[in-house]
Amino acid sequence: MDFSLTPEQEAIRETADRFAREKLAPRYLDCAASGRLDRDLLQEMGALGLIAPDLPEEHGGYGLDGMTSGLIVEALAYGDFNMAYIPLLTGLSGRILCDHGKPELVGQWVPKLVSGEALIGLALTEPRGGTDAANLQLRAEKQGNSSYRLNGEKTSISLSDQADLFVVFARTGDPDEGAKGVSAFLVPMDLAGISRSHFDDFGSESVGRGSLFFDDVDVPAENLLGREGGGFYQVMQGFDYSRALIGLQCVAAAQASLDESWAYVQERRAFDRPLAEFQGVSFPLSEGETHMHAARLMCYETLWLRDNGQPHTDKAAMCKWYAPKMAVDVIHNCLLIHGHAGYSKDSPHQQRMRDVIGLEIGDGTAQISKLIIAREKIGNVAVQYR
Repeated sequence: MDFSLTPEQEAIRETADRFAREKLAPRYLDCAASGRLDRDLLQEMGALGLIAPDLPEEHGGYGLDGMTSGLIVEALAYGDFNMAYIPLLTGLSGRILCDHGKPELVGQWVPKLVSGEALIGLALTEPRGGTDAANLQLRAEKQGNSSYRLNGEKTSISLSDQADLFVVFARTGDPDEGAKGVSAFLVPMDLAGISRSHFDDFGSESVGRGSLFFDDVDVPAENLLGREGGGFYQVMQGFDYSRALIGLQCVAAAQASLDESWAYVQERRAFDRPLAEFQGVSFPLSEGETHMHAARLMCYETLWLRDNGQPHTDKAAMCKWYAPKMAVDVIHNCLLIHGHAGYSKDSPHQQRMRDVIGLEIGDGTAQISKLIIAREKIGNVAVQYR
């Protein structure tokens, strides 16, 4: 297993890293305070090829591998955790569109997504719960051969009031069909009958989260992605990939806090000595470096396995629970090392910690990730329904 980078990967990572440090990092706190993503910055990202570079070239993407996409997400998240979520989310939703959408639909939207001109989201979670993703209540009733009529609610949806379109999962079959009755649709947000809300969350304010409401929304039949009843399996296939990218997103935020803290403890003095001379200060930072190195390698391994066509579901689940938890712990400790200055809202540490905590919940909790690992090891005996 070789993690050495090609010259092309080095050049792409350098581009993403420079953009993150020069353009994203200085505006990180301001973007969070505004509660909106900066569309101009998104289009700059797109012009540099940093949004969903893994989408196929024939559809307007760059056809790059998962490892390269991971390097981009990691580099961007070092500057702005939330802006790094856009390549991840666009890659996940855009892949469903590329693989299952009608050619006209793909041609209309994918170039806009890759350029940063349009934002796409994924609408799966419903009020009854996010983990039980196959138990959907939002209905899509077929109206002859021309359209489907959507009625229901999605909640806890990233980019709820900013995305231009969503991949929406709805029940087209009977409720007792479970996952087999779920279909996917590409739904532009300017259709009649759609309303949406914005939650006042603890973190990730610039991405935002909220609900989508569908009240007799007519979606053209050609916006069905794939076959009826195949939607659940389409999105599940992408989660192993996105979990590794999420891991790197969290690692990068923690690494930024670590780098700032190493610099701070060499400059800050107490008892006429630099803080770095006290083991009670340097040892926790050393432990943080160790945890982040382990998490980073876990994510790289998962992406390497994916790119080489090898099983990686259990590794992806490990990335999803371990990296966010360790990153929160590491950033928290960096905040404490900075004392009251770290506790101030002028500090990036508190913003990073609040942002990363969101990914201890979203896209699969630690509990569901551990269940996936257990199921991969011992089969369905690890899954007990009561």
